[in-house]
Amino acid sequence: MSLSVRLTHQLPRFQLQVDFAVPAGLTVLFGRSGSGKTSVINAVAGLLRPDQGQITLAGETVFDSARALNLPTHRRHLGYIFQDARLFPHLSVQQNLHYGRWMRRADPKLHAHVIEMLGLGALLARRPAQLSGGEKSRVAIGRALLSGPRILLADEPLAALDEARKSEILPYFERLRDEFNIPILYVTHSPAEVARLATTVVALENGRSVAVGTATDILGDPTITPLGARSAGAVVQAVITAQHADGLTEISANGVVLFVPRVPGQRGQKLRVRVAAHDVILASTPPTGLSALNIVAGSVVDIRVGAGPGALLALDTQAGRLLARVTRRSMAAMGLQVGSRAYAVIKTVAMAPEDVGGMG
Repeated sequence: MSLSVRLTHQLPRFQLQVDFAVPAGLTVLFGRSGSGKTSVINAVAGLLRPDQGQITLAGETVFDSARALNLPTHRRHLGYIFQDARLFPHLSVQQNLHYGRWMRRADPKLHAHVIEMLGLGALLARRPAQLSGGEKSRVAIGRALLSGPRILLADEPLAALDEARKSEILPYFERLRDEFNIPILYVTHSPAEVARLATTVVALENGRSVAVGTATDILGDPTITPLGARSAGAVVQAVITAQHADGLTEISANGVVLFVPRVPGQRGQKLRVRVAAHDVILASTPPTGLSALNIVAGSVVDIRVGAGPGALLALDTQAGRLLARVTRRSMAAMGLQVGSRAYAVIKTVAMAPEDVGGMG
């Protein structure tokens, strides 16, 4: 395993108690604000000393309370990307990047590759005050990479950006995941970021790790949904089959044709598509005369009913697991129960650009 974390730590609001081991790739710590995500990542970084536990990174134990072992941060060889970039304001972009190289003497070829990958060539002479939020984020990623880390930590790195800048930065994290052999521990409460980026998801609830699995497993399970039913959604794996002149991209999810807003890419390119539960309408018979382009047949396999008027239904379809958030009244009127046949209706324009990304 690339990273193993077992720790207990008393926080002001609750006791942090997590236990997980994850392989290489991009691991997302996912949960609502205040669930303990940042405390976990800070413990891995050596910025927080847990009361008890053990943390092992790439085969080396960096913290073990039983042995009184607590390796200092600078000896853990990690890169940390914060919410606010934290660039040195008096240094140019080039000098900020070189600061990372000074820490570990990075290979010059890596330096050139990072600048090319992040599109920083035209920014090297600028100071941080002359950069946009998205540009600052790209420099922060580059500086962390050039420190030669054996793990990259990212604590809600997109939280301070608007939607346009988030859409600009997300593809860079996809490339980090796919092109660099560096494990990444990524904190977020955004289901869209989980769907697009995660190799593995650790779901946190009130300081506890409640589930570990793929993005498809975690987001598609109505019994987990760490942020509640409102954030629930499924992840569909698909490939691009055509680009249409009217601004739509045609994709195939296990043979089921779907349409999404234009996604850059070539025929055959693999995609992940997040379908939010509140964007799915259910029908008990094959619907006709609708403006919606995406209609997928399936069977109800799980129902989660909360204290309010809503219900969350999971459907198994040929395209993959889908979730639908409907009212209990509608569910009763349609006679929906586990085993019922149903048709998921998904509006094409309901799927935002940040919900569609490359496969890792």
